[in-house]
Amino acid sequence: MQPIDTAHAEMSDGGWRNRDVWAISLSAFFADLGYQSVLAGLPLFMVLALHASIALYGLAMALGFGGGSLIAYLGSRLGDRIGHRKVAIIGNSAIPLLSLSALIASPVAAIVFFCAGWWARNLRSPSRRVMLSRSTTERHRTQAFGFLHALDVGGGILAGIYMLVSLGANLPYRYVFLGTAIPLAISTLCLAITSTQLAGTQDAARKDSGSTAGGTASDKNRREPQVSLPHSATVAILAATALFGFSSYSIGFPVLTAAQDSHSHDATLGLLAFVVFNIVSSATGMTLAKYLGSTWYGRFRNLGLLGYLPAAAGATLLGMSAALQLPYLVTLLAVAILGASLGIVETLEPAIMSVIRPDGGSGFGLLSAYRSAGLFVGNLAMGLLYTLGAAWSYGYAAIVALAGALILLIATATARGSAK
Repeated sequence: MQPIDTAHAEMSDGGWRNRDVWAISLSAFFADLGYQSVLAGLPLFMVLALHASIALYGLAMALGFGGGSLIAYLGSRLGDRIGHRKVAIIGNSAIPLLSLSALIASPVAAIVFFCAGWWARNLRSPSRRVMLSRSTTERHRTQAFGFLHALDVGGGILAGIYMLVSLGANLPYRYVFLGTAIPLAISTLCLAITSTQLAGTQDAARKDSGSTAGGTASDKNRREPQVSLPHSATVAILAATALFGFSSYSIGFPVLTAAQDSHSHDATLGLLAFVVFNIVSSATGMTLAKYLGSTWYGRFRNLGLLGYLPAAAGATLLGMSAALQLPYLVTLLAVAILGASLGIVETLEPAIMSVIRPDGGSGFGLLSAYRSAGLFVGNLAMGLLYTLGAAWSYGYAAIVALAGALILLIATATARGSAK
């Protein structure tokens, strides 16, 4: 097994943006271009085209996001055993199953194909994060995850535009969804050209990062300092992540809210909101990554203040807009706030976990599992409450996101005080 060398991140002309960081991030770009198109179109296909209930759509999202919790954790453990690069490629190769979601005009078939592809995405997600973590040094890891998120969501922006153009031209959902298999195949190819050294298992990572009496000076300089976090801080991030998952929901709900804003079931209004969401999320992850904290408590604090709290504010504004029938621009503002929140969360959470669990994929598997377990309940609750009124569902999301933010902020302050 070749040693896992993170120091090569500083040796290319692009600094930490080395070949592997680019390959992994471009893989994320093309993957999102593919599956985000389906994610944006699925609520419109199920609710507006097939006339399925929003509660059934909520169940589909609960099964897709929540059912992936076990898949993500198993994927992280499998990557520790057989290599994360291999698991990432295998999982990514199966994501095109969701491209078949509209092949049969049936809500059940749509749910089955969507869940199959989405679970494959969850299988590879922890391993892809491990690969990116091993491609960079800890000093630049927050920036690397911000860069990944920016390209990741950049694909989502093009996905929204793709859906806008396709549905605007009245193309059948069947062919629009099938077309997403092309960028998904390119995404897998990008993962396949990464360095084979990123295939390391947990045991290899521990061996290579451990101290050796006979190590060279160069080897010692390459090793990153291990950060010792208070146990309460680790518990806090996992608990807050789970709570944030309970408050989270598929972007499909705001898409439906925006599409029904004019009471004319205009799909383009929903897709425009989807594009705005992704533009703001991508820009936030890219521009703010290096300002989000260099210490564990700084990152934890900013995750609560700049990630979770805005999510509560965005959900509150969406609920008010729907209940009071405020202008469409208010809905777009709420969606933009949610996008900024996601940009912060998706940048900070994996960067924090790479410090908590630096030796393998189990940390990223736990992160995905805690979030996805919450997403199961969150999407199910959103779908059921939405039948009573959009304000009920977004009000629930706002309250739980606020609780997660407060738990994280209080626990971080307590843990930092104890450490001092």
